[in-house]
Parts: sequence; C-alpha cells; structure tokens
Amino acid sequence: MSKLDLTRPFLPVRIAVMTVSDTRTLETDTSGGLLAERIVAAGHELAARSIEPDDVDHITGCLKEWIADPDIDVIISTGGTGVTGRDVTPEAYEQVLEKRIEGFGELFRMLSYQKIGTSTIQSRALAGVARGTYLFALPGSSGAVKDGWDDILIWQLDSRHRPCNFVELMPRLREHLPASHD
Repeated sequence: MSKLDLTRPFLPVRIAVMTVSDTRTLETDTSGGLLAERIVAAGHELAARSIEPDDVDHITGCLKEWIADPDIDVIISTGGTGVTGRDVTPEAYEQVLEKRIEGFGELFRMLSYQKIGTSTIQSRALAGVARGTYLFALPGSSGAVKDGWDDILIWQLDSRHRPCNFVELMPRLREHLPASHD
C-alpha cells in the first residue's frame, strides 16, 4: 500500500488543470475547482487552469502549449472521457502522447468499480508522457476527481512515496529528446 518515507524531502510539482466542457465556467466548474484545491492543499503549485470545449483541436492545442511550457510538470484534465459523441479527450491525448501509462486507467477503473460498480466501464481514463510532461485524463465528475487524486495521484506525485513514484522519474523523462541549445 501507499507509504511515505518522511526522511525524504517533499518536492512540489507544477500542475496544470484542464476542464473539458461545453457548459462549465470557472465559477461552475466544481470538478476542476475541487482538483485545484486538492493540488494546492497537497503542497503542489497550480501552474495553470483552463476550460476547453469538447473539441479535439482545442484540447490538443492547450495540451501542446502546456507540454511546451517548462513551468508545467504535470497536466490533469477532467471531463470528456466517456463514450458519447462529444467525449473526445482520449482522442486529443492520443495526438500528443509519446508513451502511455496503461496502469493508470486500469487502476482508476478498479478503484472506481468498488464505488460505482460496472458503470466504471464507461470511463476511458488514461495517462501518459509527452516531452517530459505527465498527462492524466480523469472523468468529469467530482467523485471521479476524488478517486483519481485521493487514491492514485496524491501518492504518485509525492516524492516521498515508496517504493517508487512519478516525481523521482521526472529528471529522466526527457532522456530520449535532443539536447536543447538555449
């Protein structure tokens, strides 16, 4: 189970939150607001926040902008992971991901099954890496955000989590990329 090694330092990461919705605003975005609050409460930095329409080009554009931003380590989106015609977040992610983290979606659905039963099969939650940035796509409900953050991401984005965590891999995520000449 999740264990923290309190002899290790906590290393805050810079996380951007994207809500995918045709109807929500910053004022009515309860899932994105809940996620942003949890990120800050855990000691991380909320690096950016955006609401994007259910449109592959809009989502992909924002993802590319944030992936290119050296001040963003992680992107977490909420919404658009279902199976209806307007649910296109996974399709947008596929346009930018270099590597998928298959276990994220599998674990999310396993944990979700314990709470909502077989309805979890409708979720296409996923994760991966693009140009050294972690990307996580969660469903848009507040319950799904709680499940994804409280049961998975808070642990994997904590540098003290043992036996391993995503933070300690961050310096090696760009090994395959050509060195930049700034």
